[in-house]
Amino acid sequence: MITKTRYLDFLDCPKNAWLSLHKPELAHLFELSEFAQGLTEQGNVIESLARKRFPQGVLIQGIAEKALAATAYHLAAQTPVIFQAAFQVDQFFIRVDILEYDKKKQCWNLYEVKATNSVTENSKQNDHIEDVIFQKIIIESSGVDLGRVSVLHLNKFYVLRGQIDVDNLFHIQDVTDQAEERFIETAEMMQYAQKTLEQKDENSINCACIYKGRNSHCATFVYSHQDVPEYAIHDIARIGASKKKLAELVDKKIFDLKDVPLDFKLSEIQRLQLESHVSGHTFIDKPAIKNQLDQLIYPLYYLDYESFASAVPLFQGFSPYNQIPFQFSLHVQDSIDAQIVHYEYLHTKHVDPSLYIIAKLEQFIGSVGSIIVWSKSFEQGVHKNLWQRHPEHQEFLENLNARMYDLAEIFTKQLYVHPDFKGKTSIKKVLPALVPTASYATLGIQAGDVASQSWYTMMYGSLSHDEQLKIIQDLAEYCQQDTYAMYAILMKLYEEISS
Repeated sequence: MITKTRYLDFLDCPKNAWLSLHKPELAHLFELSEFAQGLTEQGNVIESLARKRFPQGVLIQGIAEKALAATAYHLAAQTPVIFQAAFQVDQFFIRVDILEYDKKKQCWNLYEVKATNSVTENSKQNDHIEDVIFQKIIIESSGVDLGRVSVLHLNKFYVLRGQIDVDNLFHIQDVTDQAEERFIETAEMMQYAQKTLEQKDENSINCACIYKGRNSHCATFVYSHQDVPEYAIHDIARIGASKKKLAELVDKKIFDLKDVPLDFKLSEIQRLQLESHVSGHTFIDKPAIKNQLDQLIYPLYYLDYESFASAVPLFQGFSPYNQIPFQFSLHVQDSIDAQIVHYEYLHTKHVDPSLYIIAKLEQFIGSVGSIIVWSKSFEQGVHKNLWQRHPEHQEFLENLNARMYDLAEIFTKQLYVHPDFKGKTSIKKVLPALVPTASYATLGIQAGDVASQSWYTMMYGSLSHDEQLKIIQDLAEYCQQDTYAMYAILMKLYEEISS
């Protein structure tokens, strides 16, 4: 069957969609991460809330033939609202979020529920309108008269005051005109998708991800392109935004970085990455780094937050997907030769953590000294959101932002380039390259998205007390590692510029 999900996967990469259908032995490559599972769960919550806007709705139960029969019954009965109506045409099968019967016009209106703040998600070419057109074509091919089609998505301007107001939590955007404009194009693509996915020979289907940067590769890229090294041209910094450069290398069958011609046009950042890899040398701009570090004022405060972005606001004053800072780690260093002292806070109460976070910051951070972070836009954003909800603390939080120094900039500005960075400047790439004895490999939690989802599961999931305690321990170790990593990296930089 070609479901909506498989069709959208096809638009992204036909070969990947084909493999998901015909190669069950590759199923492990399509398994959702813990974070992705969390997003799916939030999507289910959003759909349940959206249904409350239609109190006359009837939910279609069951799967396959049972769901199709139940849908046919309620369509014939002109049931006012149908949730999860099922339709099948040829190999296409869909479940529709919401169908509402318009008695006056004697047709059905479609609502596609999305747990996002807009119709176009992250400016991707295939936005949510494509979802709607796909369903529109199948429904109308089933002989059902369809009227207006809309996307029902979260209202980013909604602020929780009191109980959840489902009428204001959502925004309904009519996309009927856009769907009509793209109808023929999508119908043709659906036929092409069906023809392609029915093929038996996988070698006749190409994985076009070879022309995309590493972050845009499909789940089965390694399977489809076994001649591409683990570290390849797709890992060149920002190469995904340089489509002509990448295409030129791919068309010439140049995949290994060591085979890239010396005269191939690259940006300074890309060239330095390439030279570091090929030569195995580390490039350090010691004068520039010294100039950066000379700006630091002791005591130093190494600060890192963990946060959770909830689709449905959990606390008063929050909007959809506002970051909820639930944890911070802070290492304090009084002088360059002093030992660091660690402070931390992890929120485990079922109330807004904002004031608890602010109180602890005011307790641990003095009025003088640089605040060391990694990618300051995030930490500064946390502080800004805090003072917008609690303006009485704005002066303190603005002062923290004014004193903030982004240690990552030394690496994003290519003042320090190590071959093991492999074009990345995340703290998890930089730390083991500069301080081989320190890493995240032994931690129970090793990534920010996992930390975020783990906190939510601990707070709102059905876990045993021991399971909750294990997450608390893992979160504490992970966040502490982030601030210790900044300290260790900074000390290594001091060592480098003084040698």
